[in-house]
Amino acid sequence: MAFLRDDAEGEKPRRDYGLPDKSDPDFDRVAAQALLEAARVGETELAERATGYYWGEASLRPYVEVMLQAAEKAGDDRLEQVARRFLR
Repeated sequence: MAFLRDDAEGEKPRRDYGLPDKSDPDFDRVAAQALLEAARVGETELAERATGYYWGEASLRPYVEVMLQAAEKAGDDRLEQVARRFLR
């Protein structure tokens, strides 16, 4: 008989967001990107755990604003939608 964790039910698998080390000066930009990409597919909570940032984190706003502009130019409606939601 296999050993199972009783509290594991409902746990989602961890995803690799390709985050650099937290000491990397680019970490916040990549974390903002990870949060938006996760929101695109309904996995915001996983990205929050991976990055250590919650949805709407004020310090990530400048990065999200840049991504919003890029999404508008590229016609990426879904990314534009999640970026606007982040910035509310």
